[in-house]
Amino acid sequence: MATINVSSNGTRYGQNVSVRDFQFVADEPSSIGGDDRGATPMEYVLAGLGACKAITIRMYAERRGWSLDTVDVQINYERSSAKEKPFVQAQLIFSGDLDEAQRARLKEIGDRCPVHRFLSEQLTIETTIDHP
Repeated sequence: MATINVSSNGTRYGQNVSVRDFQFVADEPSSIGGDDRGATPMEYVLAGLGACKAITIRMYAERRGWSLDTVDVQINYERSSAKEKPFVQAQLIFSGDLDEAQRARLKEIGDRCPVHRFLSEQLTIETTIDHP
């Protein structure tokens, strides 16, 4: 099981995040009262989706010996209202000597990355309170 620690950093909304040996800050933009010192939690989730797709595609192409020079992923997110289901679009940009069948297969593989599957499933999230 992965453990991620999140703690207040003394600003209005800012949070220090620790994952394994990595630290980063999550915050909200100044337009809604944050200090804009880091990406928003949703931006980190979507960045994880894009990175997961790119890594999974790269691994698959390497195992097949395909000529994939680069894979870039652009994630667009839209949610008009809290009642509306969010819409996420992932655009893949490949460079390398790939035919259309290979490109289509890489798209399929990207849609099977662990984060894509995780976000597409119904999740069970249990929240508990720990008293210090």
